[in-house]
Amino acid sequence: MPEPAVIPTLAFDKVTVEYRSRSTVHRALTELSFEVAPGEAYGLVGESGCGKSTAAFAAMRYLGEGAQIAQGSIRFEGVDIGTLRPAELRALRGRRMAMVYQDPMSSLNPVMTIGRQLAEVPLLHGERDRKKAWDRAVALLSEVEIPDPQGIMARYPHELSGGQQQRVVIAMALMTDPTLLILDEPTTGLDVTVEAAVLDLVLRLRQRHNTAVLFISHNLGAVARVCDRVGVLYAGRLVEEGPVHEVFRDPRHSYTRGLLACLPSISARNGRSLVSIPGSMTAEARTTPACAFAPRCELAEDRCRRSSVPLEPIPGSATHRARCLRAGETVVRKILPAPARGSAREMPSALVISKLEKIYEVEGGLLRRRYRVEALKDVSLTVRRGSTLAIVGESGSGKSTIGRILLGLTEADGGAIRFDGIELGRTPLDHRPLDLRRRLQMIFQNPDSTLNPSHTIGFALMRPLRRLRGLSREEAHREAIRLLELVQLPADLMSRRPDRLSGGQKQRVAIARALAAEPSLVVADEPVSALDVSVQAAVVNLLGELQTRSRLSLVFISHDLGLVRHVADDVAVLYRGRVVEYGPVEAVFSPPFHPYTEALLSAVPSVEASARGQTVRLHDPVPIRSPASSTGGCAFAERCPQRISGLCDTTVPARREVAPGHEIACHLIGNAAECDRSRGQPILSEGAN
Repeated sequence: MPEPAVIPTLAFDKVTVEYRSRSTVHRALTELSFEVAPGEAYGLVGESGCGKSTAAFAAMRYLGEGAQIAQGSIRFEGVDIGTLRPAELRALRGRRMAMVYQDPMSSLNPVMTIGRQLAEVPLLHGERDRKKAWDRAVALLSEVEIPDPQGIMARYPHELSGGQQQRVVIAMALMTDPTLLILDEPTTGLDVTVEAAVLDLVLRLRQRHNTAVLFISHNLGAVARVCDRVGVLYAGRLVEEGPVHEVFRDPRHSYTRGLLACLPSISARNGRSLVSIPGSMTAEARTTPACAFAPRCELAEDRCRRSSVPLEPIPGSATHRARCLRAGETVVRKILPAPARGSAREMPSALVISKLEKIYEVEGGLLRRRYRVEALKDVSLTVRRGSTLAIVGESGSGKSTIGRILLGLTEADGGAIRFDGIELGRTPLDHRPLDLRRRLQMIFQNPDSTLNPSHTIGFALMRPLRRLRGLSREEAHREAIRLLELVQLPADLMSRRPDRLSGGQKQRVAIARALAAEPSLVVADEPVSALDVSVQAAVVNLLGELQTRSRLSLVFISHDLGLVRHVADDVAVLYRGRVVEYGPVEAVFSPPFHPYTEALLSAVPSVEASARGQTVRLHDPVPIRSPASSTGGCAFAERCPQRISGLCDTTVPARREVAPGHEIACHLIGNAAECDRSRGQPILSEGAN
């Protein structure tokens, strides 16, 4: 007798979602169909605006005013949620279905303790015993591996790190043992080590509780680590679907190939420009009966633009499907060589940082005592003319503090920064001459925080041209149009305000504004972390081209190590304000590694099978505001899996050269025998990846 078919936890059946206003109808999803089985993780990927989050909100029936499911049905455990009354929906949400958002603070009440917020969930869903609800919250915090769960229960959200906040939100979602967990960009903006911990947590929890997971992300490496199957969305349509490693290893739709080609490799420096997808998604693409991707596809034919394209199985596979007339063909993409830049090591130094120090006084502990925190300690780095120095490390490592001192937004407390022979460390922005301000510019992570919503793009570009370069209004207008063309934007954007631009367009405007002053050095602080992979590739290629053309020096601050390997000449790895490793990019990304560098590299999620290996797990650090965080030894000793007892926790390691230009600050250098005796591990593992 055949076994009964397993009912999917979540099933979309030809779902079309439309947003209606008085004059227009905007289609967000078109006949979307997919299923998520119990215990399965299904990934939805695609560019911003493709419909990923709309699918998540539709599954929870959270679609806002003006939005409606115009066609099809969404079934949860076999029940059409469109037929449920409001009271039935409220009983379902948070109990059987739960959602985790990108920003954990959007789900946490800043004026309530973590304990009250967690215990409130089961109490709202029928639990009458407050002690049982409290004990359940403590148990869930332990399950999501938050240290000292009893102590965390008494804290407020702002007292937790970003990774701890995200784990609290996941614990909150699991309080009632839901059968469906929807994760909408849950790791965007997190450090690579925290991201790895959250992804591992999702894997363990779904296996332990047999929870179905809908994982929405533009991070293809995260999807490869977590998901069993993946669906690729474009303009509201599913264009490819199948087992995640099969789709990523052998993509059959041009859009999927384009997304994968945009990714920089963590396992090797590519020696090529990143491949960005030309053009952008249009409103017409959402309604055309033909291939929506045809206007942007380098392989499109006339039949692609006039024929309806169904989602059909790939020849030889029953589970891999693609919506492409050429899906059965083997296609080799054109690879563009990276522009030659010559040897940066032969160029003179543009920026020299010597023994830089910065100290903050903060409050911490139960008695709210004031403590001195060394944000930067003995930092020495060099940026050569026309080269890129990447600075990497977790949040709180001091990366952005270096950038702020360079730009004069804060002053150093010790050491020196010399830019073309000019001292910057103790010269605030207001005291810098106009020419110096012109030659030093910054690109911030969030362009919305630097573009005035009340002014047009033309005003934003013309102001530095007139103020810093002394151009007339007519000259500034012509130069602003040239800058837009330089960053591959149309001139008609001059009259638009920032809210009329996409995220990628706003970031390109921010780059154009930084270049308006004709700077010699640009500090780029996480300039592409929130962008889609295609836009990210275009922005990175643009910076490389500009650097080649004008010998621009670049300080690139990032936690994306794959991107760092692609763009950098030299890399500095910071941990709690100290340089633990420094050298040429190829040397830093090859063994021997500092244990912290090894942990960062192993934590990077990747779609490449060759780059996936065992993650070096690090426990959460002691909070930086705690007096216990100031030790007399190596700052990383408390988390290091290879520390030498009695040495690492008492003596600060010196930076030692392990190869020409490659320095590592670690006691394991020259102490291999003692490391072997204490840990039984090889010195500085030969295989982080």
